[in-house]
Amino acid sequence: MAAFLELQSREWRPPSPRDPEGGLFGCALTGSALAFTFVADEEDEDCEHLLTLSTVSLGAGAVDECNVVEVVGRDCDDREIAVPVANLKLSCQPSLSLDGFTLQPPVTFRLAAGSGPVHLAGQHRVVPSTGLSDEDEDEDEDEDESSEEEEIAPIMPAKKQRRRL
Repeated sequence: MAAFLELQSREWRPPSPRDPEGGLFGCALTGSALAFTFVADEEDEDCEHLLTLSTVSLGAGAVDECNVVEVVGRDCDDREIAVPVANLKLSCQPSLSLDGFTLQPPVTFRLAAGSGPVHLAGQHRVVPSTGLSDEDEDEDEDEDESSEEEEIAPIMPAKKQRRRL
């Protein structure tokens, strides 16, 4: 599969020196360019790159067929996983709002079915990393949860009132 992606993929790298706000993102998947890989600049150790997708839509010249777009990434066990995120057809659903679907690079978008063109649009954001390791973040979360639990007063059962006859 890697050979397929190498032959049919284009790769995007962010514009030069550390734009703290990021920028707009867009790509097109067609019958001749079935995949597109978004790769963040690995030199930015103090920054985290996020890709937020907003829309997926069919382009001019699309025919009335199902166009399936997949996101190919890595799961927690570092295995490749492909997830379909859009199924577009000109006659019934030519576009789809993903409403802030956020991914961490590297990620590949692939046209799994259809001939396109399918356009993806969104925003590339660069945010400063917290500098904490995953273990440190877990400890901070545990401390926050335990402090919240301590602040909540225990709920006492209500006392029953006797009725006088």
